[in-house]
Amino acid sequence: MLLGELPTKDDVKFLSESWAQRAQNIPPHAFDVINALPKSAHPMIQFNAAILAMSTESHFRRAYLAGMDKKDYWDPMYEGVMDLISRLPVIAAYIYRRGFHDEQYIDIDPSLDWAGNLAHMMGFDSEEVKRLMRLYMVVHADHEGGNVSAHTTHLVGSALSNPYYSFSAGMNGLAGPLHGMANQNVMNWLQRMMDELGTDSPTTEQVREYAQKTLDSGRVIPGYGHAVLRKTDPRFTVQLDFANKYIPEAPLIKLVKQVYEVVPDILGRTGKVKNPWPNVDAISGSLLSSYGITEYPVYTMLFGVSRALGVLAQLIWDRLYGLPIERPKSQNLEWFMEKVGFNNPAAETK
Repeated sequence: MLLGELPTKDDVKFLSESWAQRAQNIPPHAFDVINALPKSAHPMIQFNAAILAMSTESHFRRAYLAGMDKKDYWDPMYEGVMDLISRLPVIAAYIYRRGFHDEQYIDIDPSLDWAGNLAHMMGFDSEEVKRLMRLYMVVHADHEGGNVSAHTTHLVGSALSNPYYSFSAGMNGLAGPLHGMANQNVMNWLQRMMDELGTDSPTTEQVREYAQKTLDSGRVIPGYGHAVLRKTDPRFTVQLDFANKYIPEAPLIKLVKQVYEVVPDILGRTGKVKNPWPNVDAISGSLLSSYGITEYPVYTMLFGVSRALGVLAQLIWDRLYGLPIERPKSQNLEWFMEKVGFNNPAAETK
């Protein structure tokens, strides 16, 4: 992410060991904050609260208050980013085991890589789940500024906020139904379909009819469409290739492929959809569920762990190049009235 180079095995070993060491220094009060929340609180609430709680340890904040030269801001930002990335799998696994496995927590294994440790601490020690988690952590790490979580992290970071504040803001955006929460919505939609049809192996025609019924009722089909892409999301394709290689007969994977077969045509025929193709969320939850991670509310939190790689790397670049504060524009009522062609008689008489 920082150097534009694929790491060597020695690089991976060094980074994995560094993150495993840093992850063992999480301030205890971060867990106290999580435990103060009801278990019923959505995992993203607990996740975000813990991220903010850890900001007491910010290298950047201490360096800034000490009067560091701004050309050196990137250094404490790097240290803070490394700390935060290392700790996120521990926090996410803690929240998962707290809410869904009777608080039976599992310690970090320093011999494992970052994503492998996440699977391990969640309670999944098979190489198959670790392999899936590595894929999941890679495909959700994008940092392009047009998406809400990446842009928000940039925006808040541009005020010289520390990485904890900045990333927390991004996670608030990720939690929205039109962003990271979409993976959970996809699973809810697929589950309702199976419940209504009374089978986890519907016919393609049944899937087509259900999808059309969804649109006719004024609802959207989650997991389809993208603000920028005008083709099938490459991250969807990578995950589908993974599924076809390792679990092609899994019922949810078969269902996802059926949806992929019919929904783009249905959406295209409406004449209202610029991109009728699936995005990353259309399959990610089905993969997780097929490997035994069946608790839908944690999917967005796992998305957030991955997203840290991209957006926090960008924070280091922001401080290295001394990028200025962002100033998003705001509009008044008259601007909006003009856009819709509304004539205000009161304004004309002035």
